[in-house]
Amino acid sequence: MELWSQAHIRTLLPAFAVMLVVTLVLRKLLGGKDWKIRMIPLQVVGVIVIFLEIGKQGISLVKGYDLYHLLFHFCSLVVIMIPLMAFYRGKYQQKVNAITAALLTSVVLLMAIYPALIYSAENIEYYFTDFFSFHTVTFHNLVVFAFLLVFALELYTPAPKGEAKAIFVYILCFCVISATMAQLLKTNFNNFYSCNVPPLEEVRLSLQGVLGYGLTQALYILIVTVLDILFVQMCYWLNRGLFRLFHSKKKVKI
Repeated sequence: MELWSQAHIRTLLPAFAVMLVVTLVLRKLLGGKDWKIRMIPLQVVGVIVIFLEIGKQGISLVKGYDLYHLLFHFCSLVVIMIPLMAFYRGKYQQKVNAITAALLTSVVLLMAIYPALIYSAENIEYYFTDFFSFHTVTFHNLVVFAFLLVFALELYTPAPKGEAKAIFVYILCFCVISATMAQLLKTNFNNFYSCNVPPLEEVRLSLQGVLGYGLTQALYILIVTVLDILFVQMCYWLNRGLFRLFHSKKKVKI
């Protein structure tokens, strides 16, 4: 089980360095501006994410649609939430921002720990020759950039209460839908059909011989759901800690 391939080291680390520099420059230029101005870089990222997804769906349709391209993956939540945070201005804006920030942190942590699970060395190798490889590498690097923008430009200010519950409900609903679709379509959305981590997949398969397929799968789905919820909740509380550590205590006008 390879967490970081040589291809990830050669590409992801320099890309992160460039994005960090760009973010710091934007913070210097926009840090003192109105919140609507500071939101513009994230809006640009949101538009790019939308067009990338339209391109992926369109090309998949032309080539013969691959069910794996349906938006039932964990990272698909970010496809929805980045544009929503960037453009939505309504009653639930604070909760949208909290959910988006927690999801961004979740994906960034996964990429920091196990980038080969997020996209493969082959995706990097075929970046310029295969659109789907281009999409997955570009999209996930944009998620890192969005994460940096949200915190460097202070686009999200944690609320005193209510956010953790909203995140719990949101992720639970996603897990129910994703797990259901994974079983119905026999497609591995969010690892709900099988596990992409080889040692854990071996355990799942071995349990089938003891408990049977149905009970094993139900137990497996429950475990993945609980882990998803706990992980995103952990990222939410991490965000609150990061905000207190790096940002001023003054109230940001929204």
